[in-house]
Amino acid sequence: MSDRVELEIKGPVAYVRLNRPEKHNGMDFALLKAVVKTAQQLKKNRDIRAVLLSGNGPSFCSGLDVKAMFADPKRMAHGFAALHSPVANIFQQWGMAWRELPVPVIACIHGNCFGAGIQLALAADIRIATPDAKLSVMEAKWGLVPDMSGTVTLRELLPLDVAKELTFTGRVLSGEAAHALGLVTHVDADPQARAEALVAEIVQRSPDAVAAGKALLQEAWLASDEDALAAERRWQRRVMGRKNQRIAAKRNTEMAQSERGEASTPYQPRKLG
Repeated sequence: MSDRVELEIKGPVAYVRLNRPEKHNGMDFALLKAVVKTAQQLKKNRDIRAVLLSGNGPSFCSGLDVKAMFADPKRMAHGFAALHSPVANIFQQWGMAWRELPVPVIACIHGNCFGAGIQLALAADIRIATPDAKLSVMEAKWGLVPDMSGTVTLRELLPLDVAKELTFTGRVLSGEAAHALGLVTHVDADPQARAEALVAEIVQRSPDAVAAGKALLQEAWLASDEDALAAERRWQRRVMGRKNQRIAAKRNTEMAQSERGEASTPYQPRKLG
């Protein structure tokens, strides 16, 4: 991997750490490409069960490194050209690539989480922030709008008027305030420990059911009733009666019979995704 991103896989968990600590993990082109490439690499790994996304150093991600991004006119021209693409560009893949992973992605947020940083965090399935973390939809400060998948993710979490207010003002929120609004799932002094405890619960479930559940909810959440119900039927067909679903049923029986409450039948590698 690029030195901009550290990737460590421990058992079923992939630890992805933004690695530009001296710049509070400000996003330059190298970090942008490394983050997208890492997500694409992990999408092919059928053995991992979850991803923990964090930042080395004092911050999760302080957003766009304006000085670095604007220093190279050729790259800026390339970035501007990407705005004319008829499909999601690499800037939008910064967030969307993590939504396309068939495993839960948990963002562990500390320090600054601004602009590109909050759009990356919002693309995770679950966000855990320290109480004193600082979060902001900060693009207005630079005369810009959120364009790195933020519109897709904000609409799932906030009423339109609240999303507009945060976008118009670029207001900085604490982790506690972000949690109160629904931008953050949990507040914890140790986000990684909280995330690891959550993963310990998730890995007890069928990896196919988790993958299908993520895809189903993302597809159905803002769909019409008819389309949401159709999605339920389609995703249920993909998991029902398959090997991991049979293992899940067996594990529940084993757990009920076990004095220790531990299941012994291991799941097979994920088939969906």
